Amino acid sequence: MIPSKLSSKKRLKRYGELVNVLIKYGFEDFVSKSSLNKIIPENYLKNHNTVKKNLSYSTFERVRMVLEELGPTYIKLGQIFSSRDDIIPPKLISELEKLQDNAPVVEGFDVITVIEQELQIQVEEHFQQIEKEPIATASMAQVHKAKLLDGEDVVLKIQKPDIGETIEADIAVMKQLVKSLEKFSNEIQTLNLGSILQTFEKSIRKELNFLEEIENNKRFAENFEDNESIYVSTVYEHLSTSKIICMEFIDGIKVSDIETLKLAKIDPHSISNVITDLYLEQVLVHGFFHSDPHPGNIMILPDSCQVCFIDFGMMDTVLSRNKEVLENIIIYFLEGDVRKISLSIENIAVKYDIKDYKSFELELNEMIDNISNTTLQNFKIDVVLNQFKSILSNNNIVLPDYLNSLIRGLILMEGVAVKLNPDYNITENLMPYKEKILHKRLSLQYIFKKNLKRYRDYMELIDNFPEDINDIIRKVKEGKFVMTHQHIGIKDFQKSSGEIANRIVFAIIIAALSIGSSILVLAKMPPLFRGIPLLGAIGFSLSFIFGIYIMISMVRNRK
Repeated sequence: MIPSKLSSKKRLKRYGELVNVLIKYGFEDFVSKSSLNKIIPENYLKNHNTVKKNLSYSTFERVRMVLEELGPTYIKLGQIFSSRDDIIPPKLISELEKLQDNAPVVEGFDVITVIEQELQIQVEEHFQQIEKEPIATASMAQVHKAKLLDGEDVVLKIQKPDIGETIEADIAVMKQLVKSLEKFSNEIQTLNLGSILQTFEKSIRKELNFLEEIENNKRFAENFEDNESIYVSTVYEHLSTSKIICMEFIDGIKVSDIETLKLAKIDPHSISNVITDLYLEQVLVHGFFHSDPHPGNIMILPDSCQVCFIDFGMMDTVLSRNKEVLENIIIYFLEGDVRKISLSIENIAVKYDIKDYKSFELELNEMIDNISNTTLQNFKIDVVLNQFKSILSNNNIVLPDYLNSLIRGLILMEGVAVKLNPDYNITENLMPYKEKILHKRLSLQYIFKKNLKRYRDYMELIDNFPEDINDIIRKVKEGKFVMTHQHIGIKDFQKSSGEIANRIVFAIIIAALSIGSSILVLAKMPPLFRGIPLLGAIGFSLSFIFGIYIMISMVRNRK
């Protein structure tokens, strides 16, 4: 687990490391974009290959390098942002996607010592051998292949050393940075970085506790115990802790390795449909789904053609009360019912501040029309979901964390499926689920449960009604009953009232000047200029100027 408190000394040290890395890459980026790049001697670059190489990197490549050098927390954050193309440029996303499988290996990592200390065992009493070099490395752990005494091949997922304190310091730095940025810029506030960071913190704390991953693995296995198209690896709990997982080694083919699949006489087209159906079953049937289904986490067993999902550290749950709303969104999406889609989004959103409902529904309608006018061969779910995310962002709608994870998961799944089958279309897989949902809702059991729930809700409302009335009366008696109201358009009214008042004042001044000037002219009050009283002429001139000013302002306001 991550320590709840971190000493200021360690936090300060992490601030120093962060600043050093940013200065390092920021300076190199500055040199590459400035005229300094032209005046650096060629001989210097020849003798300093690292500098020459760094100067050749693009800005986004350096962003990725910064994240890699800063360590696990920033790598994981980069992975999350790799799916946020609504706020991240496409070229940066392509760099962040490289963080998925290419996390750096920890230097000087003594795997035997770590295992013995964490499991409190002698390695030779449980393992025939353990490979010292990892077969895979992720942002928070390394995976080492091993063999048990009975000859069973296993893998050991081992948490990287001191990662808890590093993550705690990084999260503190990120919170302070986001807080400062949101104070500095209103535009940054609209990006909702605080919410993204909160989701990230929650996710990384869960992922860091391997006991949760073990429970996820067991729950996933129970959900699919009767499904022969999927295989779930076995976890050896007696050789696992919160920092180490010992599990069955899956000798499978990576789902993106199409050539090897064909050599194994496995049809990539059929596999694309199977993995999609399995993923939809996770979401719509069990409400418990893999939120990081990139190609590295999906294997195909060559002998049985079964699909095997690995790495259950990032899983999400659809609450039962939200599952029906999610089903509604899918049905209305397939039917193109914009009005019901918008109502369902409001129902499921964490918060929303839609300024213009007509504009919101118009954007949704344009999205549906684009889908309707697109052939099945050209339909891409990632394009639709990214457009959907933009619509939500434009209308200040914040979805629950699990829905953001689901959108990311569906985009990843489509990417995998399209590689297996270029003609892949997810709507073909969704249609059977639509029929199942509609059939379920017509069943007597569903209707009975639905009406029973409504009856209970109504009875609860009736039971609580007297108590609620008493609370209102008590607050009135105690003088604590407060009613708030809002004047819609009061600012515009105040502005227009102010303009009218100013014009009235000007009109009174003009009238006074005109009357006064007339009296002066009639009385021929000196001094005179060519027989005309000078003060009267000045008064008439000012009246004329003010009158022209009022007429111009009125014409402008009409426009």
